[in-house]
Amino acid sequence: MRITKYTHSCLRIDGGGVLVVDPGEFSERSALDGADAVLITHEHIDHLDLAAVAEAAARNPALRVFAHADVLPKLAAFGDIATAVESGQDFTAAGFQVRAYGGKHAVIHPDIPRIANLGFLIADGDTNVFTPGDSFTVPEDTVVDTLFVPLNAPWMKLMESIDFVRAVKPGRAYALHDSLLTATGAKISDGHLERFSGTRYAHVAPGTTI
Repeated sequence: MRITKYTHSCLRIDGGGVLVVDPGEFSERSALDGADAVLITHEHIDHLDLAAVAEAAARNPALRVFAHADVLPKLAAFGDIATAVESGQDFTAAGFQVRAYGGKHAVIHPDIPRIANLGFLIADGDTNVFTPGDSFTVPEDTVVDTLFVPLNAPWMKLMESIDFVRAVKPGRAYALHDSLLTATGAKISDGHLERFSGTRYAHVAPGTTI
């Protein structure tokens, strides 16, 4: 499994096929080149770039998109490429085994309605990776090899990121949801995660393949 981190919250996972998670408007459209399937954690624009997905679908009519049922109306213009998935569901996407977790976006403010959000555990053989979207949902029924941990957002504080990694207990962790911080601010947050998360942690540049 080869995981390429793109700007902000987008991941491209190459194995038997090409699976892209959260190709948002902050991310590079090249992440979708050759994609067989797309996972969308939730509808916010930093996780779902509708124009980019439309371009990818035009290039590959066999492209499949998996998202919570609440997201599907936004994808209706693309025909029947989208499949609704729910928390606890197992499915196959681009040859990878995927399980959905969670169900709700983290609270931004009590006055802002919460939307649907799914975290995804993506497995290929004995290796897996978990990406939570905009949440700190813990996949409690499995051992996570590689975790992507949100670094900065309007809905979180750094203590929650640290506690999230500690709760998941992954073999290693990488920063996600990281483009809202300056380089100076990221160094501060990275230092705390390196010292207190309880696992190997790294913040990699966009375009880095793991």
